[in-house]
Amino acid sequence: MALSAQARQAGVQEGMRRAGVLMLLPQAQFQQRAPQRELEAQQAVALALLQFTPQLAQVEEASLLLDVGASLRLFGGVGALCRRVRSSLRDMGFSATLACAPTARGAWLLARSGGGRTLQMRTLLRRTNALHVSVLPPARPYLDWLEGIGCLTLGQLRQLPRPGLQRRCGRALLDMLDDAGGMRPELYQWLQAPASFRARIELFDRVEETSALLFGVQRLLLQLTGWLTAHQYAVQRVRLLLEHERGRVAGPPTAIEIVLAEPTWRDAHLLRLLKERLARQTLDAPVIGLCLEAPQVQPMAPPSDSLFPEPGGNPQDWLRLLEVLTARLGAENVLQAAPRADYRPEHANLWVSVQQKIRAPDARAQLPPDMPALPRPAWLLAQPIALLMREHRPYYGSPLKIISGGERIESGWWQSLQTRDYFMAEGADHAHYWLYRERPSGGDPSSARWYLHGFFA
Repeated sequence: MALSAQARQAGVQEGMRRAGVLMLLPQAQFQQRAPQRELEAQQAVALALLQFTPQLAQVEEASLLLDVGASLRLFGGVGALCRRVRSSLRDMGFSATLACAPTARGAWLLARSGGGRTLQMRTLLRRTNALHVSVLPPARPYLDWLEGIGCLTLGQLRQLPRPGLQRRCGRALLDMLDDAGGMRPELYQWLQAPASFRARIELFDRVEETSALLFGVQRLLLQLTGWLTAHQYAVQRVRLLLEHERGRVAGPPTAIEIVLAEPTWRDAHLLRLLKERLARQTLDAPVIGLCLEAPQVQPMAPPSDSLFPEPGGNPQDWLRLLEVLTARLGAENVLQAAPRADYRPEHANLWVSVQQKIRAPDARAQLPPDMPALPRPAWLLAQPIALLMREHRPYYGSPLKIISGGERIESGWWQSLQTRDYFMAEGADHAHYWLYRERPSGGDPSSARWYLHGFFA
């Protein structure tokens, strides 16, 4: 059914028997045809190509028909669209013959005869008229009769009387000719993407290095992109399962989960994140299969292009950077500030993972509306530093001069009561410090201690 270029150079031809092939090429390797796996591969390719058009149909002889009339302007014309389709097929590990024509059956005929592109019906008729009649499946049972009357091309077939041709060869042959020539409307059953996404592939061998998994991951992501485009979804969480041995020694699959700060439907960004995660992953057992799931999706919201784009990128670029850092360093090492409604400075903020959603506006809204905007240092120490007293002044490298009024904080009675008076101070080097004086419970000012709690920029 199919052969490699090396076998063809050795003289092997399609249709030869096994013994004849071994005489010409003793080291030839034979693969048994698997119709079910061929069908699964065709469905996987069809799902990936849904990113170019929602109108896609599977037809005979391992062919896919794409109605791209409404997609040409979006993808930059026929040439650019064909290049993107061919690139997607190559990334999935398949080769295909592409053709483009005003009618679906005309494009199918061109693809079955070597491919090519034509955008005018006149050119399509001229090219299809030169094709051999064997390219039409309904004509193949009658090839001997057609050759006997000297009808070898589709052009000669169109010149035969239609009533007699229909009586001898059936209506299906005329219908296919009319479809190719645009003589009647073509009706196809368009492929419907499944309601949920779950794609799986088996690897060619047991893989022990994560870098060898990227090809399979890219193939699954292309299918995910087609599924998201067909449903107009954007994915917010993806899960990659690394399947290991089966049978008695089978273990649970290794799960790699990616949580996105901004939903996306582009495979390039997802591939970059999974590549970073796979580089950090240690395989406990060889991998024999991959499975990709999209457990969390939401309706797609494409960003609107502004007339004057902001310099330095947009918020989406910043979120993608955070996602790459999270995939490379781990979610526990990329943190964001989460403000809290608490008067105590060391409790007024909490550092959480960037993947965690925070409600900072609501937290700020719980503070009193009349609270004045008091100065806060850019660098708050994790633990306050007790200061020495020299010449009745707190000392930190030099005597500190108080340059602001006091801010009294009394809070935390439910946990640990804090009674402090905060001041801004200036040192001899003109640096500004944030100090507080801890008021004693007995009320004796002489026993009050001074602490350094932060540095101003």
